[in-house]
Amino acid sequence: MTQETDQERDKRIRREVLTDAYTTSERAISWCYHLEREMGFPFRARCIEERTISPLREGEQVPVVGMTDEVVSSSEMFVLVEWEDREFGVPLSQLEVLDVDQDTRDAVDDWHYWNGDGGRLG
Repeated sequence: MTQETDQERDKRIRREVLTDAYTTSERAISWCYHLEREMGFPFRARCIEERTISPLREGEQVPVVGMTDEVVSSSEMFVLVEWEDREFGVPLSQLEVLDVDQDTRDAVDDWHYWNGDGGRLG
């Protein structure tokens, strides 16, 4: 991705997601609402990184069925996945979307970009 594209994405995210979100919690809530509105559930995703807070292993594919009911963290967005007959939240940054509509892909790509520098929410 070029620096110009990054700047365009930054502007679009600030305009479409973070307008009037000044505090860490306001930004987290804005991201949560944006992701919930833009992502088309359910969809399949693949684990791209193992995390100690999640049982998923790299390469595992899971259905993503929604957002968690609450903002769990101000620095991470959690989505609900179905795994071994259970449903629970995992970090969205742990997942790569598979075969999704463009709105879902853009929303997840934007989150990965925005959160990729160690968490711009904080």
